[in-house]
Amino acid sequence: MAYKPQFKVKATYMRGGTSKGTFFNIADLPEETKNDPAKRDKLLQRIVGSPDLYKKQIDGMGGATSSTSKAILVGKSEVPGHDVDYYFCQVAIDKDFVDMSGNCGNLSSAVGPFAIKEGLVDNVPDNGVCCVRIWQANIKKTILCYVTMEDGMVKEMGDYEIDGVAFPAEEIVLEFVEPVDPSEELFPTGNLVDDLEVPGVGTFKATMITAGIPTVFVNADEIGYKGCELQGDINSDTEALERFEKIRIAGALKMGVMKSPEDAQTQQHTPKIAFVSPAQDFITSSGKAMKATEMDLHVRALSMQQLHHAMMGTASVAIGVAACIPGTLVNIAAGGGEKDSVTFGHPSGAIKVGATLSKNGDNYTVEKASMSRSARIIMDGYVFVPADTY
Repeated sequence: MAYKPQFKVKATYMRGGTSKGTFFNIADLPEETKNDPAKRDKLLQRIVGSPDLYKKQIDGMGGATSSTSKAILVGKSEVPGHDVDYYFCQVAIDKDFVDMSGNCGNLSSAVGPFAIKEGLVDNVPDNGVCCVRIWQANIKKTILCYVTMEDGMVKEMGDYEIDGVAFPAEEIVLEFVEPVDPSEELFPTGNLVDDLEVPGVGTFKATMITAGIPTVFVNADEIGYKGCELQGDINSDTEALERFEKIRIAGALKMGVMKSPEDAQTQQHTPKIAFVSPAQDFITSSGKAMKATEMDLHVRALSMQQLHHAMMGTASVAIGVAACIPGTLVNIAAGGGEKDSVTFGHPSGAIKVGATLSKNGDNYTVEKASMSRSARIIMDGYVFVPADTY
């Protein structure tokens, strides 16, 4: 049987925060994929190496984790007041679908540097800080990405360290502007805390919030955990993962994020499920000992049905906002009271997040949420794609 040769697509492989992904300038995509979502998804899946029943993504750019099975599309913005449009694609590892229902906060930090490299940003200074105005097209929100420039180039190397990333780099500040539109419900159920009934599992206290990404927070002790667990404690336990998925689906239905449990088959990226606990001493995944005095609380979150090795950027926004609202489970775990930022422990260490809120009666408006990440280019060139991909 005769086979056609592979074709190539211009791409850049980047780390952003604690995630990695393959970045594409939309203009460089094959013409037949630009207006055909089905062909586009097949292209991205084949490049990343999915669907892979072995769950290894050996034949692609993915790293067989939710943090590395990602594709990012960036193009000149069509939205006034923005530099670029950014589409985030979470590629399922072993299943045949691409989830574009949410955002990746970690990789948002790489969108700014990538956009500058691709010439998609006007009036970039040779030196100083460039604010790249990003339109996150999946969720229709604005992200401001502050990128340091040095001698006309993005400054990638620096001494800013992130728990969960082995090497330091230059700090990139992200601001998520109005992560929840004032016209939208920050708490879809109308409550800071709900009694969440999970069929076949039980009833738990839950805070369900839409900031950053829809997230369901429960107390660690109510579901049988201390709150300082590492990946191996959760991801090796099939029954635990099934229980978390049932809690996630119950929360999604109560929030109105899903219409039926069947939606979970093609909507694994949102909402997130997380559990919280008060600050306590723990040993990180790298073996580092951390004291309770170094943080305000612990948070563990699952992404794509696996405990994350650190924390998703979008979930960090949800944590920051929820922590700053007295009465939520996140706020209570952090000691309660008024706050404008918290430092939370995660499997790889800790991170500080903040939020600026205003209140009108009982309603909160999130003006912005902020956090710092870093990013760098790992590879720039072409990815090769089998001719029969779509």
